[in-house]
Amino acid sequence: MRAALADLEAEPIAVPPLDAARLAKGHATHFRCGRDDVAGLRIDLMSRYRDGPEFEDLWRRRTTIEVDGEPIDLLALEDLVNAKKTQRDKDWPMISRLMERSYFEREGKPSQEQIEFWLRELRTPELLLELTEAHPGIARRIESVRPAIAAALTRVSGSVALALAAEEREERLRDREYWRPLKLEIEQLRRTQKL
Repeated sequence: MRAALADLEAEPIAVPPLDAARLAKGHATHFRCGRDDVAGLRIDLMSRYRDGPEFEDLWRRRTTIEVDGEPIDLLALEDLVNAKKTQRDKDWPMISRLMERSYFEREGKPSQEQIEFWLRELRTPELLLELTEAHPGIARRIESVRPAIAAALTRVSGSVALALAAEEREERLRDREYWRPLKLEIEQLRRTQKL
């Protein structure tokens, strides 16, 4: 990792510094690249995220795309959606767009696993209503763990939107609680570095 960062002429732009123990605790380390062909590129390194699986599981499920003949490994969609369930305002519209794209770009008849994924993660009330109407049996199996599905089964769009808003508020709160002790450590580190 350090050799790759050096090759990119990446400089740290925030605390904490790159440290395996801090990464293992859930901290992120941030860099800005200086090499001409990637100048300005920001790199954020994390070894875990809230409620995320172990790296080996993420790696096994990864998606690989090709860009200019080079393979690029990315988080699988399900893992990316889970990683985006944060307190940041910009992440929630991204989840909606990712899930809508998955739903609309499906090919052929979706598998039960795919339908369950959409039922667990779609954030668009109209699509949840459509999906629960098309697959009520699968939706009923999931409704006990996702109130938005229970609301969709009632066929009342407004109640689905309210359930989705409550779900988002709960996730944001969980994310704030996860980051609270880590933020305290960062603030302490910033204070000691200024001395």
